[in-house]
Amino acid sequence: MKLFYKPGACSLAPHIVLEELGIGYESEKVDLKTKVTESGSDFLTINPKGYVPALQMDNGEVLTECQVILEYLGDQNPSKGLMPEFGSAARYQTQAWLNFVATEVHKPFSPFFNPAAPQAWKDISLANIEKRLSYVETELSGKDYLMGDTFTVADAYLFTVLGWGKYIQLDLAKWPNLTAYQARVAQRPAIIAALKAEGLI
Repeated sequence: MKLFYKPGACSLAPHIVLEELGIGYESEKVDLKTKVTESGSDFLTINPKGYVPALQMDNGEVLTECQVILEYLGDQNPSKGLMPEFGSAARYQTQAWLNFVATEVHKPFSPFFNPAAPQAWKDISLANIEKRLSYVETELSGKDYLMGDTFTVADAYLFTVLGWGKYIQLDLAKWPNLTAYQARVAQRPAIIAALKAEGLI
């Protein structure tokens, strides 16, 4: 498998999961402005949508959309517990978290990375982010991870998005459960490995 990524973008989440799985994979950085990969390929021929992540399978097929890639990777080794088993209540709850992070936490960050976004849009988005993080703060009470004691693909995604707070001067200190969660998750060897691979630490 080959992961196409931009350092620190949402593609960091599948990068973390690949490290958690401990399987062999390749990775290639993408310049999203020029749509050219590190090896000089036209990224639009790999993913016509033009954004990361994109996961190229060994047979050449390409999978896109962060939460779908995370589910796929989580299913590659069920014994790791990164994605609960098919048909279980835990699986649907993990999928709910994936969807929540994608649509309610990840998406509101978009205007902050869009030079054309007006300040009013950013103000509304920031209020939404804070509201959603307050919800996560409550849900993390007494838990190590979103699903309790088990680290899942949803945690890889949430950890990635929380990292963007520093780029928009969002201080997580007002949410002690979230701050402790971020610090705890950051100590996982797979996360350290992925961050090092992307040149983020």
